[in-house]
Amino acid sequence: MAYGGGVRDVPWWGVASSVAAPVLLVSGWTAAASLQPHFNAVRDTVSSLAAPGATDRWVMTATFIVVGVCYLVTGFALRPAGLPGRLILIIGAAGGMLVAVNPIHTGVPYPVPHIIWASVGLAGLTTWPAGAWRRGPATPWALKPAAAAAAVAVLFALVFWFGAELVLAAGQVGLAERVTGLAEALWPLTVVFSCARVPRRRYAVASALRWLVCWAR
Repeated sequence: MAYGGGVRDVPWWGVASSVAAPVLLVSGWTAAASLQPHFNAVRDTVSSLAAPGATDRWVMTATFIVVGVCYLVTGFALRPAGLPGRLILIIGAAGGMLVAVNPIHTGVPYPVPHIIWASVGLAGLTTWPAGAWRRGPATPWALKPAAAAAAVAVLFALVFWFGAELVLAAGQVGLAERVTGLAEALWPLTVVFSCARVPRRRYAVASALRWLVCWAR
C-alpha cells in the first residue's frame, strides 16, 4: 500500500521480526545466564555465555544467530527507511551472527575475529538510523532527521559506556553491554511501529473527510 510520496508500509513479517528481536535477545541471554554456575550479569559479558567452556553455550550461540536473522528480515522489510540505513542494518546483523561462530576463548586476551565481527555488529546497529532517515510530510516520525539523529546519539553514548567499561574494567561491563544491546534491538521495533501507524492515521483522516462530505450532502 503506497502513501505519501512513495513511502510504503512494513509487511507483517517485518513487524514480527522487529518484535521478536528484543524478546529473543533478552530471553536468550537470561536463559543462558541461568545455566552458568557462577555468572554475574552486571560484571560478565554476554559473549562469555557462548565461549568454549560455558555451560550449554549453544543457547547463547543460537540467540546470536536467531536475533541476527531477525535484524536481517527487518532490514529487508523496512521499506519506508532509506536504503543506506537498511543496508547498514543488514551488515550489522551479519556481523552479529558471525560473532556466534567466532566466540571468545579463555586465555586469549585479544580474540581478533571476535573483536572484528562484534565491532561490525555494534557499528551497524548503532549507525543505521543515520542512513535511514527520510523527509516529507508522510514520513514516520521515527525516520525524520531529528529522531534519527537523536537515536544515533543515544546509541553512541551507550556504546561509549560499554567501551569504557571494557577498557577500564570498572565492573559493570555486563550491564553496559545488555543496556546497549537492548537499546539497539528496540530502535528497529520503534521505527517499524512508527511506520505502521502512518497509514492508519491517514486512513482515519480520509474516512473522516468522506463522512463529512456525505453528511454535507
